[in-house]
Amino acid sequence: METLDPDLLKTFLAFVDGGSLARAASAVGRSPSAVTAQMQRLEEIVGEPLLAPQGRGRGLTPAGEDLVGHARRILAVHTEAWLALKGARVGGRIAIGTTQDFADHGLPELLRAFAASHPRVRIELRVGRSLELGSALQAGQLDLAITMRHAPSPDEAFLISEPMLWLCSDKGLATRQDVVPLALLDPYCGFREAALNALDAAGRRYRIAAGSSSLAGLRSAVNAGVALTPRTRRLAHSGIVEASPDLDLPPLPMAGFAIRLGREAARPARDLAELLGNGLALPP
Repeated sequence: METLDPDLLKTFLAFVDGGSLARAASAVGRSPSAVTAQMQRLEEIVGEPLLAPQGRGRGLTPAGEDLVGHARRILAVHTEAWLALKGARVGGRIAIGTTQDFADHGLPELLRAFAASHPRVRIELRVGRSLELGSALQAGQLDLAITMRHAPSPDEAFLISEPMLWLCSDKGLATRQDVVPLALLDPYCGFREAALNALDAAGRRYRIAAGSSSLAGLRSAVNAGVALTPRTRRLAHSGIVEASPDLDLPPLPMAGFAIRLGREAARPARDLAELLGNGLALPP
């Protein structure tokens, strides 16, 4: 019996989470042809097709859908073993910075796993805006930072791509109107720029109904039904959902995030970066 290579499973799940082979290639840092070859190899091992043509792209076959849960469990056990073997005797301190997106969704569970396997490592967490965190990383105040990606940077260790969505209250907008009401973070914000560019390109009128320096402010405005906001599914909880297609909003681009390492980052920080790079992707 052939074994399921964790690297093949990581690429398979990158396709599942990203929705296309091109996005999977970006997520795992390989060329599209290499990702295609990996998927073909995984199909050879499984003995059945995992992907099938679906519209203009490819989707999962029944065998592919069955493999998703197994792949996540296999990689979870693989990560648990890797952490246990590497972390027991390691000490030190890690200063990590993150945007609120990840502080609320995804990061807490992974930090808990890391802390359990690295009991002698002290973790210091800082939550802020991407530009602020990038400056702190460059100044040596942080060992690791999760920031929105505006341009390639030599300190990037892992990349995460997620679809941007229009989000609103699960009760809808409080009042229907032709001008799109927006809740946006103060400049500079990549989500803000993407939303305004998309609306301008589509010729849709809009107004900024709520501005805030934090996601808490956006949540309040969106939950109240006074505005829409562009974000990823990480914000879609506690009464916030994807906006209805009836609103006929223009599509948004992918949101790119980077896990970045400081110049003096020690081994524990690099181990944590690898854990986050493999574990922060959103499930489908």
